[in-house]
Amino acid sequence: MAGRGSRLRPHTLTVPKPLIPIGGKPIVQRLVEDIAKVADENIEEIAFIIGDFGTEVEASLIKIAEKLGAKASIYSQDLPLGTAHAIKCAEASMQGDVVVAFADTLFRADFDLDKTSDGVIWVKKVDDPSAFGVVKLDDYGFITDFVEKPKEFVSDLAIIGIYYFKSAEKLMEEINYIMDNDIKVGNEYQLTTALENLRQKGAKFSLGKVDDWMDCGNKNATVETNGKILQYEKQEFANFPVSAKIDTSLIIPPCFIGENVTVKNSKIGPNVSIGNNTKILNSNIDNSLIQENTVINHGNLSNSMIGNSAEYYGVSREISLGDFSVLDFLSND
Repeated sequence: MAGRGSRLRPHTLTVPKPLIPIGGKPIVQRLVEDIAKVADENIEEIAFIIGDFGTEVEASLIKIAEKLGAKASIYSQDLPLGTAHAIKCAEASMQGDVVVAFADTLFRADFDLDKTSDGVIWVKKVDDPSAFGVVKLDDYGFITDFVEKPKEFVSDLAIIGIYYFKSAEKLMEEINYIMDNDIKVGNEYQLTTALENLRQKGAKFSLGKVDDWMDCGNKNATVETNGKILQYEKQEFANFPVSAKIDTSLIIPPCFIGENVTVKNSKIGPNVSIGNNTKILNSNIDNSLIQENTVINHGNLSNSMIGNSAEYYGVSREISLGDFSVLDFLSND
């Protein structure tokens, strides 16, 4: 999770993308919880590979690991040298069986992790495979090729960025080999190169098919993913916290309402998340993601994302407003 999250700016200027809340939980927390469900066993350690996010972010990540009863390890990737290089940064934690995941995606899946194979690659059928790394299969369902962004059709099974390896040590041998020999793709050390080397040496990779793959790469995708999570977990969001103040307002489920939220003279929902301590007044909001300590008055918003400690006053629109920003269309100044 060391990337800058530039496609989700301005929201990633102050908070790294994997810590942006979706339905009240940071993306990376939801991801590790989902992986824990699929793995169906205790997780001993969670290693976070990050950029220069600061001590407050590191403390948040440690808490996420502790909630799952796991040790947290923090590693830094100072240069954007690729996915294999990122894993290399966490080499001290690469022991035994391991799941590797890129922390800007969420998924829904219902399958048992196949630990009889050397690894599992999570995939999803897509309409346009040319934008993804894809896999080809043999007649027994094992992977025969890894192809990065094919220009001609070879498969519609896209790699979503989650992998299981029975032996982290063998994976590290291949990563060290491609880095020691400076084997790059697009000026980066790629995990798919290590995967192909393992396959050629006889490793058997099976598929983990997901029912839904949800991107959090940009504003529109993140708002859509927020709505999907609210729909999937609508029973969990049926009750609002007692600290929330809902006055003369209509809440259309599913919605997430945080602690100490005020909603007055407004219609909220469906598919809206409102973070802690936010105030919504005289507004109509649907399909939107609003963070903490924010004020919205006379807002008529849809497909919108508003950050922390922001203020919005005024007209109907679709908007992406970052942290600590103010937009006032009511003032005469």
